[in-house]
Amino acid sequence: MNISVVIPLLNEQESLPELHSWIVKIMNEHQYSYEILFIDDGSTDDSWHTIEQLSNENPLVKGIRFLRNYGKSQALHAGFAKASGEVIITMDADLQDSPEEIPELYNMIVNQKFDLVSGWKKKRYDSVVSKNLPSKLFNWAARKTSGVQLNDFNCGLKAYKNIVIKNIEVSGEMHRYIPVLAKNAGFGKIGEKAVKHQARKYGESKFGMSRFVNGFLDLITIWFLSRYGKRPMHLFGAFGVLMFLLGFVSTGFIIIVKLIKLYSGFETILVTNNPLFYIALTAMIIGTQLFLAGFLGEIILRTKNNEERYKIATEVNL
Repeated sequence: MNISVVIPLLNEQESLPELHSWIVKIMNEHQYSYEILFIDDGSTDDSWHTIEQLSNENPLVKGIRFLRNYGKSQALHAGFAKASGEVIITMDADLQDSPEEIPELYNMIVNQKFDLVSGWKKKRYDSVVSKNLPSKLFNWAARKTSGVQLNDFNCGLKAYKNIVIKNIEVSGEMHRYIPVLAKNAGFGKIGEKAVKHQARKYGESKFGMSRFVNGFLDLITIWFLSRYGKRPMHLFGAFGVLMFLLGFVSTGFIIIVKLIKLYSGFETILVTNNPLFYIALTAMIIGTQLFLAGFLGEIILRTKNNEERYKIATEVNL
């Protein structure tokens, strides 16, 4: 199979028939073998009923329905697990991503040998204040932190080699950072393509300031995981040892000064009356705790089990 199109969605029933027809038109024009996987992330409208109807009309349409809303990352994870195409294309269900981009994305993966190609919405039709400016700031921070030079990390329109999506874990809210996850997994040939962005035709945007804040928090998380996720002792242990040594040396300094004063006959105070003693003691305690945190992190890494990711209510054609 040439292409698997993975489409996570939440309350997009109006756009689904049009999106399906558009994708099928492109696939038939280029004679691709394909499948379309709709991942219903706990929609409260008739999105799932629409997916069932499309599946009855077209056997190449498949669907997964979650019992409740788990988030886009979990929807993508479920779709990636089921996708079997040589190239996997992801896109949003709101018609803002154009299926017309699929042939060029496919060509970049198959012929130009990219591991991953990310779309870049160079010209956007979103609100400048609520979405465009925060997106620019977010993308700048992501480039500086991750070292992956993309202009639009959050674009839903992306293409992947099958081997890429089978070797990355998309959890939490990490769908924004799939290119970074791919790079950390060893897939270094990451490209970018300017894609057409269309104004939303139906429904309302799911974007809010909470998602913007969560994006930066996730960026910090992935920065930490990419550097210390497999060796937490290197961070916590190093800081812990450093703080413990500072506290230990400071305590030794206090004791030595007191002994010198006593030997020389100078007036001195109790060690416990010296403020530096409590600072040193606190540093030693914190250092010990940091070291133990690194040690426990190493143990958890070696004994962790896969946590429950989502509950699937129904599947179609899978």
